[in-house]
Amino acid sequence: MKKFFSFALIAIIAFGLLAAGCGGSTPAPKSEASKDAVPADIKAIKDRGVLKAGVKVDVPKFGYKDPKTGKIDGFEIDLVKAMAKKILGDENKIDIQGVVAKTRGPLLDNGDVDTVIATFTITEERKKSYNFSDPYYTDGVALMVKKASGIKTLKDLNGKKIGVPQSATTRKALQPEADKLGIKVSFLEFGTYAEVKAALDSGRVDCYSIDAAILFGYLDDSVVILPDRYSPQEYGAATKKSSTALAKLINDTLNDMKKSGEMDKLLQKWGLK
Repeated sequence: MKKFFSFALIAIIAFGLLAAGCGGSTPAPKSEASKDAVPADIKAIKDRGVLKAGVKVDVPKFGYKDPKTGKIDGFEIDLVKAMAKKILGDENKIDIQGVVAKTRGPLLDNGDVDTVIATFTITEERKKSYNFSDPYYTDGVALMVKKASGIKTLKDLNGKKIGVPQSATTRKALQPEADKLGIKVSFLEFGTYAEVKAALDSGRVDCYSIDAAILFGYLDDSVVILPDRYSPQEYGAATKKSSTALAKLINDTLNDMKKSGEMDKLLQKWGLK
């Protein structure tokens, strides 16, 4: 009887070990599959074969379309290429679309672009609607005036008109500064950067204000950019709130470029450092 129980016990233990062994092997393939799964937002880009990005086409050094060749290049275009290389293995697999301050958000909202890398200033308000990467460039709001105007500072713009692009953060940056000085200024908004410059040239406004890096692209012999800077403007790459994996990939790529020195090389290449 004792022998019977001993044999039975051994059989039960052996069966249990065999079952555990068989059962333990089942999750492994599942775990591997899970590890190799591509997030939906990145898979959509891979399946499409191109990264769609909203970029500036009217900001020399950042994103500018050469009217003679039709080619768009600049610092931010190079950043888009770096993203495409990371995702698709080829920096040329990009579909870039020109945006202005007013159209950046809607194009992201509608899914017309995967990301916007277009002198897009990071603000707490905008972060409620979009994912932003860590800053890749920091600038400040500046003032461009006609040399012949005699205007030297913001205080000299008392009672005058300042031209700004629609949906830009410029107005919010300058109004508190004007209030501190006790001066009254009015703002006129325009659809594009070029339209603001044309308004300054024609005398419709007395000053053109936007980030300094953008103003430098519109500098000519008739105008001057004043030395003062207001409200630091940090540029980040934006994605839809739902594109969490893409947002992380973009942020990791930008930070890797900073650590490796590649970002500095691009800034030097475009004369921005």
